[in-house]
Amino acid sequence: MPENSTDLKSSPLCNQQGMTGLETAIILIAFVTVAAVFGYAILSAGLFSAERDKETLYAGLSEAKSNVEISGSVIARSEDNTNVRWLVFTLKNAVAGNPIDLTPCNGSDNATNNCVISLITSGSNISNAKWTKQDVGATDGDNLLETGEQFEITIDVTDLGDGNSLSDNLTANDIFTIQVNPSIGASAAIQRTLPPQIDRYMDLH
Repeated sequence: MPENSTDLKSSPLCNQQGMTGLETAIILIAFVTVAAVFGYAILSAGLFSAERDKETLYAGLSEAKSNVEISGSVIARSEDNTNVRWLVFTLKNAVAGNPIDLTPCNGSDNATNNCVISLITSGSNISNAKWTKQDVGATDGDNLLETGEQFEITIDVTDLGDGNSLSDNLTANDIFTIQVNPSIGASAAIQRTLPPQIDRYMDLH
């Protein structure tokens, strides 16, 4: 015999409510939106971190790479065939290197040079020696060493600036080092040994 309709209405199964398709879609859209926002935030953070890493890498390469190179030999000149008076060498810009400010150092306390040239011998270390420059070949006449330009640098070892002097003269068989420290990039070091016989002009390969 069929159950009474009153009994059916009072059954616990009749009090359950279902979820419509629209509500399900709204919940899914909400989850997708939240996931997209978090995904975008994580992706943005990753891109920012990668960009910072790239900038750091480029900065490190710029500091490690020397923008200045030695062109040719180092020439040592003497007046008396006993001691070296001048050291002469030519600088050029490295391939695709940044322009280097080679304003000469006049050896005074108010010198305006940005490139520091040091002279090191067995008995002396002159950290900011006086030096002069002369354009070689085609240049635009300024103090910037740019791609395709060459500057001849001369150091008078008897006139290294105020308060700077070598403890001993540069003479036969002496070893010396010249360090060129530009404001951008790594330094360039030149080490040479003088021959047993000092001549007026010596080509130090």
